[in-house]
Amino acid sequence: MTANDIDTWRSLPAAQQPEWPDSEALRDVLADLASYPPLVFAGECDQLRGRLASVARGEAFLLQGGDCAETFIGNTADAIRNKLKTLLQMAVVLTYAASVPVVKVGRMAGQYSKPRSQPVETRDGVTLPTYRGDAVNDLAFTPEARIPDPERLKRMYHSSSATLNLVRAFTTGGYADLRQVHAWNQDFVALSPSGERYERLASEIDGALRFMHACGVDPEEFRTVEFFASHEALILDYESALTRVDSRTGDLYDVSGHMVWIGERTRQLDGAHVEFASRIRNPIGVKLGPTTSPEDALALIDKVDPNREPGRLTFIIRMGAGKVRDALPALVEKVTASGAQVAWVCDPMHGNTFEASSGHKTRRFDDVLDEVKGFFEVHRALGTHPGGIHVELTGDDVTECVGGGDEIFVDDLHQRYETACDPRLNRSQSLDLAFLVAEMYRGH
Repeated sequence: MTANDIDTWRSLPAAQQPEWPDSEALRDVLADLASYPPLVFAGECDQLRGRLASVARGEAFLLQGGDCAETFIGNTADAIRNKLKTLLQMAVVLTYAASVPVVKVGRMAGQYSKPRSQPVETRDGVTLPTYRGDAVNDLAFTPEARIPDPERLKRMYHSSSATLNLVRAFTTGGYADLRQVHAWNQDFVALSPSGERYERLASEIDGALRFMHACGVDPEEFRTVEFFASHEALILDYESALTRVDSRTGDLYDVSGHMVWIGERTRQLDGAHVEFASRIRNPIGVKLGPTTSPEDALALIDKVDPNREPGRLTFIIRMGAGKVRDALPALVEKVTASGAQVAWVCDPMHGNTFEASSGHKTRRFDDVLDEVKGFFEVHRALGTHPGGIHVELTGDDVTECVGGGDEIFVDDLHQRYETACDPRLNRSQSLDLAFLVAEMYRGH
């Protein structure tokens, strides 16, 4: 393939793209981005595809999580470390309970743009372009702030580069040591209102670690951790500019992240996003909502995974707690019968959003948990593998979702409502979820 092969999407309708006011400025930015070094390497993408093949075969579990929308101002060492710490803590619990490797993928280092339901926003009689993420415009509600600015795409690249640099340092430099992560979990169990429920599992992990230590087992895998980055491939100009021909194989890779996904709003079969994804060798995710038909899913497989390659395609299910048990079985049955080996992953966040009386967008922890339960129940009934969870979370003590062990009420939402877009689970709620999913996995 050549770099020109990536531009086939340009002749197709592309949903959710910014309306850049200055096409010449955009061209200059894209030319600069095309000259920048890759953020990730093709070999790393291949490695993740191999790990996701294990998920598709039922031999591993995917934990994918991070911000709803990253922001430039929130891209600090503390915020990155806290997110990573939360994901590592969740992974230890899930690894032990599932007795299979947990593939760890951050929703970070590129998640700077968001699809929106409306192109404009009106407040007090003033109508402005909607906020589409820091990659495009600013959250402030002023005419100047809301003008799409292509220079922000370069800032996204540099912010993503800084995040990946720090994550690589943390995951290989001792911070991710399994014993340390387990000690953090013990602290959580000791302080959590739900701690008594989780104590048994934490004690079992503690006993296993002490046994290995007594045997003199100290593998390198205890001290470092494999961690990958992913984001929604939404702004196709940016993703195209960061697509390169791999010198080893001649294949095209989007080197903005190890895995990219297509959202529920951009998965049109005749659309630009699906066409773009079909051209690159990265592992691809596709979000599937409650209106997805089995025929839609099979057509997506034909387009994006024509060779039926395990690890190539992940279906990320986002149906809502009230719909997953009814809408998911037919999809899983028909896809499985077709012979395709996709990884099935549950996104229990996006189908469970509602507006609280305070005006805040929020989610109930119980709904999030119930969608995961429904997802597991469907797979248990069909004898298929519940391959993972995809969660919007932060490592900070925000108050954006209601419920959880440290119960947050609707009246608490205003205290630390910091998200740029959708409500995220805080650190405590994320760890609650990990322990509860671990219990489900053991019952699977």
